[in-house]
Amino acid sequence: MKRTAVYALIGLLITATVNAQTISIEDYINTYKEIAIQEMIRTGVPASITLAQGIVETENGNSKLVKKSNNHFGIKCKETWTGPSVSHDDDAPGECFRKYTNAEESYVDHSNFLRTRKHYDFLFTLDPIDYKAWAHGLKKAGYATNPRYPDLLIKYIETYSLNSYSLIAMGKKNTDEPIFAKTEQPAINQPNAQVVTAPKTEQRKPAIIYPVGEFKINETRVVYATKGTPFLGIAQQYNVQLKWLFDFNDLKETEALENDQLIYLQRKRKTGANQFHTVTEGESLYDIAQQQGIRLDALMQLNMLTANQQPAAGEQLYLQAQAPAAPKLSNKKNTAGVQQSTIELNPVVVSDILIHIVQPKETLYAISKKYEVSLAELQQWNHLTGTDLKEGMELIINKQ
Repeated sequence: MKRTAVYALIGLLITATVNAQTISIEDYINTYKEIAIQEMIRTGVPASITLAQGIVETENGNSKLVKKSNNHFGIKCKETWTGPSVSHDDDAPGECFRKYTNAEESYVDHSNFLRTRKHYDFLFTLDPIDYKAWAHGLKKAGYATNPRYPDLLIKYIETYSLNSYSLIAMGKKNTDEPIFAKTEQPAINQPNAQVVTAPKTEQRKPAIIYPVGEFKINETRVVYATKGTPFLGIAQQYNVQLKWLFDFNDLKETEALENDQLIYLQRKRKTGANQFHTVTEGESLYDIAQQQGIRLDALMQLNMLTANQQPAAGEQLYLQAQAPAAPKLSNKKNTAGVQQSTIELNPVVVSDILIHIVQPKETLYAISKKYEVSLAELQQWNHLTGTDLKEGMELIINKQ
C-alpha cells in the first residue's frame, strides 16, 4: 500500500538522521501525527494518548531504545512475542523489548496491544476525547510503573494541544486548522530544541470519521456501523435487545442498515453535550440528533419543530435549553406555521411537552410503554376516543 510505503520511508529517513541531531517535541508530533490519526480511526485508541505516550516513552524520539529498536511505546516482549527483539535496561537489567522495522509497525502494534488485552477493555468505553480518563486508565491497567505517568501524558497533551488530533480523527476538526502556534518558549526538557510549526496541508473538509468499535457521544454508548450491517448482529455483539436498537435510534424495524450511520446502544439523553448546533447544508433533524447524541423528540421540542420540518442551513439549534423562537426553515413559507402549530398542539399549560411522530405499525400501547405513561393519559392529552393511530400522527406527551 502507498501509505505503508510512505511511513516506511519516513522511518528510514528518521533512522538515518536521528544520530545527527536532537529531535524536538514538535518535530516528533509533526512526524507521527498522521500515523496516530490513522490508528485512532482503525482501532479507537485516541491519537492524543498515542502521541503523548510516544513522546514520554521515547524522550520525543531521542531515547536509546527507540534508536536501536523503533519501539516507540516501551512494549516488552511478553510471552506472545515471536518477532525480533533487543536487550535494554529498564526496570531490570537486560530486559527483552520488541524490535520493529519502522515506526509504523510500532504504532500499529501499540494499538493492537491495547485493543486485544482484556485488562484494557474498559478504556474503550471511555469518551475518546476524555484524555484525562484515558491517561489515568492506562496507569490503573498497569501500562507503566511511574506514579506520575498520567500527569506526564496530560501535561504533553495540554501543552501541545494533542487532543486536536483526536478531534481530526473523529472528523470534528479540519486538518488545515493550526494545532500549535510557533512560540519563543523552548520545548519541555529540550532547552536547545528548535521549535517549529505544523506544515500547511491542503485545505479540505473531511467527512466525519468515528472510531472502530464502541465509544461514547454525550456520555451515551454508540458504534458507527456501515451500510448493510445486520441489526441482529449489532444487537448480539453488544448485548442489546434488538427492539431497543430501533427505539434508541428512531428507526423503523428492518433487517440491515440502509446507510452508514451511528447506532446508539442505549437511550440518548434529553439534552446535548454542547449548548448549540449550527445546521449545515443538507443536514436533517435526524442527522443532528444522532451526531449530538440527543433524543430526536427532545431536539424538536427544544426548538419548536416537527419531524417534517427542515431548519435552514446556518440556523442555530438549542441543545440544552428551550429556544426563544423556532429557527427559520429551508422552506421559508412554513416558518410561521411552526410556532402556530406548537401553540395549537399545547392546549394545556405544561412545563415539558414532547411531540411523538407515530411510526408504521406503532400502537398506542407501545407508545405508552416507551414514555412510561398510561393509555388514558395519552388519550386525554390527544383527545382520542379510541386506540387507533395513523402513521405520521403527532401525539403530545406530557412528561411533567
